[in-house]
Amino acid sequence: MRPPAAGEHAGRVTWYGEGGSGPPAEHGSDPVGRDGGDPQSDELAMVLAQAEAGAVEAVGGFAGGLYLRSRAPEQLRLAVIAGLPPQLFRQWWNMHVNRPFPHSDVYRTGQPVYLGDAEEAMRRYPQLMAGLPFPFASLYVPISHERECFGVLAVLRPATPGVPVSDADRRRIHQVGTRLGATLAGMVGPPRIEWDAEPLAVTLQSLTSPPLRIGAFDWNLEAGTVTGDAGWRAILGVRPEDLPLTAEAVTARIEPEDAYGLWALGRRSAESDRPVTRRMRLQAADGRPHLLELTGRRRRPSDEAGATHLTGYLIDLGAGPVVAESADRLPFGVCSLDRLGRISYLNDHAERLLGRQRADLIGRALWEAVDLFGPAHEDHFRAAMLSPDPVHFLVQHTDEWLSVTLHPGLDGLTVTFSSKEQPAYAPSSAVSPETGVGSPADRTVALYRPVALAIALTEAVTARQVSAVVTEELLPAFGGRQLAIYLLSNRHLHLAWETGFPRGFLNRFEGVGLDAKLPGVETLTTGRPLFFESMQHLAGAYPGIPLDAHVGARAFLPLIASGRPVGSCILGFDQPRGFSPEERTVLTALAGLIAQALERAQRYDSEAALARGLQDALLPHRLPVVEHLDTVGRYLPGTQGMEVGGDWYDVIDTGRGPALIIGDVQGHGVQAAATMGQLRSAVRALAVSGHTPVEVMSGTNRLLIDLDPGLFASCCYIVLDPATGRAQAVRAGHPQPLLRHPDGSTEVLDLSGGVVLGVDANAPYPATELTLEPGAVLALFTDGLVEQPGTDIDLGIERLRRTLADMGSVPLADAADRLINEARQTPDRPDDIALLLAARWSTPA
Repeated sequence: MRPPAAGEHAGRVTWYGEGGSGPPAEHGSDPVGRDGGDPQSDELAMVLAQAEAGAVEAVGGFAGGLYLRSRAPEQLRLAVIAGLPPQLFRQWWNMHVNRPFPHSDVYRTGQPVYLGDAEEAMRRYPQLMAGLPFPFASLYVPISHERECFGVLAVLRPATPGVPVSDADRRRIHQVGTRLGATLAGMVGPPRIEWDAEPLAVTLQSLTSPPLRIGAFDWNLEAGTVTGDAGWRAILGVRPEDLPLTAEAVTARIEPEDAYGLWALGRRSAESDRPVTRRMRLQAADGRPHLLELTGRRRRPSDEAGATHLTGYLIDLGAGPVVAESADRLPFGVCSLDRLGRISYLNDHAERLLGRQRADLIGRALWEAVDLFGPAHEDHFRAAMLSPDPVHFLVQHTDEWLSVTLHPGLDGLTVTFSSKEQPAYAPSSAVSPETGVGSPADRTVALYRPVALAIALTEAVTARQVSAVVTEELLPAFGGRQLAIYLLSNRHLHLAWETGFPRGFLNRFEGVGLDAKLPGVETLTTGRPLFFESMQHLAGAYPGIPLDAHVGARAFLPLIASGRPVGSCILGFDQPRGFSPEERTVLTALAGLIAQALERAQRYDSEAALARGLQDALLPHRLPVVEHLDTVGRYLPGTQGMEVGGDWYDVIDTGRGPALIIGDVQGHGVQAAATMGQLRSAVRALAVSGHTPVEVMSGTNRLLIDLDPGLFASCCYIVLDPATGRAQAVRAGHPQPLLRHPDGSTEVLDLSGGVVLGVDANAPYPATELTLEPGAVLALFTDGLVEQPGTDIDLGIERLRRTLADMGSVPLADAADRLINEARQTPDRPDDIALLLAARWSTPA
């Protein structure tokens, strides 16, 4: 049976330990998927799973995660999660490379991060600990080879307060990351190593259970002797030269009462005329439990007429398994989960309390198999998976409450259930029995969710980013499925963000005035949140209000910042539920944080609109027509932050030939755009005044220093004679241009250059002579086109060079569109992009 391919749904791969190279190969199994899967995908999955499991074992961890880069250049994707249930950690499946998390820092910088305990982690990465406020240590190393970074390898292990991660452990996990990077580099080819599927869940080897020892034996009943293989001898402590042993010598190694039972079992097996398999528990003289299994039937070899033999196996159980009979006698429910949350055992009382048969539950994740546990309880299970301390909470089950305790261990959880009278803090607003049941407040959520959301909101700049953060942080915390955010403008509410609602359902509420009798309006005008535990309650309070097909609860929250109304937020739930006082308080507080972030985003949006208008006015609307030369320019704004920057391009008729210019001012926003406009004007003024390229660059440098905007800029300036193709180029800290020759070969030019503008008033800027043949294409660009986090810029330049070389004979405008198209498809660009192409065509005869 092959492991799931990388693209398959919710794949799982089992790790078989450091001693082997993968799953057993018997029965024709094939670890790279020759039985019908994609061999490359299966091979990648096995490589990743083995590396993560090996890293966990190498440093004594209990869980881990492996992130790979994805198709989105700014996003890492969880590819492997080992020793943890992937569903409980869904909100960590995606990791933006610019978020303040250790995974992101390691990917961007290429440097490992080691966190010995929660205190150190909180000091360095407060947002990580706000989301996972549990005492664990963690180690993170890059998966890299030479100058390419593929992702990040992480291991979680018990905390060591005050004790740093040892050099030996740092070396071990670094070696795993380095070996994996080299392996992935060897696999690179089309396609590029990326991950966009769900993470592979990997079962780790047992950390606490001793290894089983198994030995085979042959018992000659008539001769009264026993022989066995090396495993059997090791269990009983027998030397090869002592064989065969007498039956008395064997029984002397077990308890006397077990010896009599063994003799009786042997005789009954020998007297049977049918194939038999009989089992018996034994206890060795040292107290260790064994399991004996007799197999086969009696046989009479021709050379020993009348002799009777029995064969079988002796299994040393180590500390022994949980004895089911003893757990069934307990007056409360007991359930055992592995580290992926799958039920491996439950006693009779647990079956009765949960109302489900054992056969229906074994092998399934507890929170998926039992309806009692919803999203509001996920933090409890996360705590038990990451912390050594027991976790206690209550859940409501039909007409009674269950007290639930999670007892953590390195190899899984033991869950106990017992009936409980209704607690004093049960939700006061629980809905009536005919419409559903309420849910108790999740006190862990109440403690840290506001902190996690507040930290995440500080990074959100635009209204779109604020809404995305609310979707990622707020909905999972309370089990919500629907979200809508309305913003106030000119006394009307306009939909700014929605998720989970039926397509088009919210259109009827677009642009409603503040006099409308709707809960989303009244929550804003009164400043009071509104909670409806079912859709029947909502319809009763607002007769005639349009309802969607969902039957769940609704929460309407006012978004008010500094006393000013900003808008309203709607949370939708699939099932009726109550809202406890704690939940109402937390949701109201979170609404205030959201309102402040949206108000800040609106100010940013206003400034961004101003900056975009300024930039549009400063960039050339058309390029001059030059004989024997075609030019095409393209500009793409960034999609993060202010969404505008200081990139520009220009073509200037200098009187001695056209000048091709491209530049990039550091930073984003109005100041960067204004500085760009000043530099463009300076270059244009110097160029048309007859100055040489060296003088133009030096003069622009001194001007920027005199202006002292606190910014620097890069620039490339080339003056070309279209008739001869001769050109002079000057470069100030800017990426080298590309030159495509008429035969299609394309090279990265090697132009001499000086430092970026705005640093040294006396910096030299030497000129380089070059020639463009008829049919050649010159490409000037800014670094936003070729730079990706975690990847060397030279790789991006090489990719652009190959794309330009493969263009063939296409119109220059089409070539520009194709070069910039990949960047255009990226939804989250941190930098703006400028591109200028110039093609020289032949002089008429």
